[in-house]
Amino acid sequence: MIPWLPAQPVFPPLESALSDKDGANGLLAAGGDLSPQRLIAAYRRGIFPWYSDSDPLLWWSPDPRMVLAPDQLKISRSLAKTLRHSHYEVRLDTSFAEVIRACAVAPRAGQNGTWIAPEMQSAYIELHRLGHAHSVETWRDGQLTGGLYGVALGRAFFGESMFSRATDASKIALAHLCAFLRRENFGIIDCQMETSHLSSLGAVPIPRANFIAALDHLCEIPASHARPANLPGQWPRAAIDGIYRTASTSISIKP
Repeated sequence: MIPWLPAQPVFPPLESALSDKDGANGLLAAGGDLSPQRLIAAYRRGIFPWYSDSDPLLWWSPDPRMVLAPDQLKISRSLAKTLRHSHYEVRLDTSFAEVIRACAVAPRAGQNGTWIAPEMQSAYIELHRLGHAHSVETWRDGQLTGGLYGVALGRAFFGESMFSRATDASKIALAHLCAFLRRENFGIIDCQMETSHLSSLGAVPIPRANFIAALDHLCEIPASHARPANLPGQWPRAAIDGIYRTASTSISIKP
């Protein structure tokens, strides 16, 4: 049995989450709401919401946790060529609502329907309005062709979903996200669940206890040491567009 959450934005101890042997690795609690206060409290503790239309609101904290260091993204030779030469534009935080809606309808292997229900979309659009949720967008010929969104707290970025309407469009967004986070001194990208696709991009599973310890360090930054991107607020639209096409930027191709 998992507990139902009270009205206050509090959560049970992570150690009480279900495990693989229970058939629901990381399932921690049910109920509550998607208010900004509860969502921020959840991410700060390594918890995220994930549920389908037929489920109640469910909260998860899997063990192990899949994470990607911003400087460990694996860029294939074909993606490196695309990053250098393809005609695209990358923008930050210009079409958050369109990105999350595109993620909601993107087909997923082995999934029927979407977990990004309308109430989930509304909750993250509000987090974006408050400066906590961000989008990275790939544009070609004035059309949004791919992107991703997630939540930033301090120097930790919590990835939520991505979509692609053209070859490599979501990977272009991810590569530019990693470049931006490196520049802004972020330490980790939370990828939540372990998948072979995430592994191919350089993400690795770590014990949940190690992940929480990293959050304790990365999410608590004195204002005097914080860069603008570590604080709530809109990210600058064109901060990283073209970074892979400049002569001074080298692309590390990893096997």
